Amino acid sequence: MIELIIPTVGQGLLWAVLALGVYLTFRILDVADLTVEGSFPLGAAVAASLLNAGVSIPVSLLIAVIAGMLSGVVTGVLHTKMKIPALLAGILTMIALYSVNLRVMGKANISMLGIDTVFKYTRDLTGLNVADSSFVVGLVFTVVVGVATYHFLGTEIGACLRATGCNQQMIRAQGVNTDTMLIIGLAVSNGLVGLSGALIAQANGFADVGMGTGTIVIGLASVIIGEVLFGNRSVKNSMISVVLGSITYRIVIAVVLALGMPPNDLKLFTSVLVAIALALPLIQSKMKSRKVVQ
Repeated sequence: MIELIIPTVGQGLLWAVLALGVYLTFRILDVADLTVEGSFPLGAAVAASLLNAGVSIPVSLLIAVIAGMLSGVVTGVLHTKMKIPALLAGILTMIALYSVNLRVMGKANISMLGIDTVFKYTRDLTGLNVADSSFVVGLVFTVVVGVATYHFLGTEIGACLRATGCNQQMIRAQGVNTDTMLIIGLAVSNGLVGLSGALIAQANGFADVGMGTGTIVIGLASVIIGEVLFGNRSVKNSMISVVLGSITYRIVIAVVLALGMPPNDLKLFTSVLVAIALALPLIQSKMKSRKVVQ
């Protein structure tokens, strides 16, 4: 069991980049964005296609981020300019991206075996094994993305984003264009999701058109589990909790698989886990109220 810890934590750190993107829409903007299930494989498809074409790793990752941001912009425009509900706008973009991803890759999946990836580069540079290189890459990207996101939320635009998610009427009365804020927020969120997709595709050694299925649940699981276990007293605390929640979720998955749970039941297990985590605050409040009555 111990030998699974480092690769499991490494996977949790890679998925934490996606979880931070989900946190931006789910908690900061208070928007349920299903674009994630399309922008995640989009980032993977773009990075895999470019790496196979001989494009450098940094450029491939940058274009994957831009592709993810563009998908967020599409959802934002559908929601703000065409007045389509956010949930439906995300679903429409997600469905459209399935065909886009097939166009980008030219087929259902692309292998990256034998291709120079960020993980292979890290192993060649440091001499680390596969598990340790996954941990190092995940830690570096999570720290960089987390710090950059935190500082972004502390800027004037970031403050407007937080205010938009908290009270749109109030911030609109201050002269802020909430439509623009929503589009920016969705773009940044899906840019992070696209980056996560690009990294995880390289870690897995392939990109697949169906790899985005269930990613929104994984992101929500990381956010909810992190908040329940580690708190959400401030933006900094919430972001750290999201990262720790992603790692915790991956450890839980590794443990239940090691205990013999069939992989086909993982989606069901994740859904039940998220439902329990969402219900915990209500259960705790009811238990406290009963103690007060007694």
